[in-house]
Amino acid sequence: MTPRTPKGQTRERIYQFVRKRLLQGLPPTVREVRDAFGFKAIETAREHLETLVREGRLAKQPGKARGYSLPGGRGPVTVAIPLLGRVQAGQLTTAVEDVEGYIPVQTRGSGELFALTVRGESMTGAGIMPGDIAVVRHQPTADPGDIVVALVGDEATVKRLRFNKGTIELHPDNPDFQPIIPDPSELVILGKVIEIRRYMETPKA
Repeated sequence: MTPRTPKGQTRERIYQFVRKRLLQGLPPTVREVRDAFGFKAIETAREHLETLVREGRLAKQPGKARGYSLPGGRGPVTVAIPLLGRVQAGQLTTAVEDVEGYIPVQTRGSGELFALTVRGESMTGAGIMPGDIAVVRHQPTADPGDIVVALVGDEATVKRLRFNKGTIELHPDNPDFQPIIPDPSELVILGKVIEIRRYMETPKA
């Protein structure tokens, strides 16, 4: 019979595993911890993780599958946010919400974040190019001049928010494109773009 690993030793190995993943910007789920250590029940992995949280060695954002982080007081923590398809920077295109993966982002916990891949050239004047990844803080309002992801009907776009005599306008940062003046009843601000990422070469699968 194979001797059982002492619980404290197993928990230390779990902590080192989670810590390594967090430093790589890849927060693991409870299921991934279970699979990495060969536990039969997911609750076994959850118990170890929750004990590490109670001990102050890990922190956790409630309600998030990848919500574990290293405790850091008020400093930023690295979390994995969903990459939710594509958004057009040009003509409007049908919004895609399927999760394509996750990317690591440093945050101080100020709101829910998601990411979208930009298509189109209407925001090149703001340095936003086709293929860039826009990191977005989910919020229903924004200030004039903010770059936002807006839903017009069933279609999403990334534009600069403007107000003209009480009318909301979505402006491109490229003179080859015209502003969009949506019907207010069809407009929803999905969030404010807070970061743009660009890969100089296509990441390998």
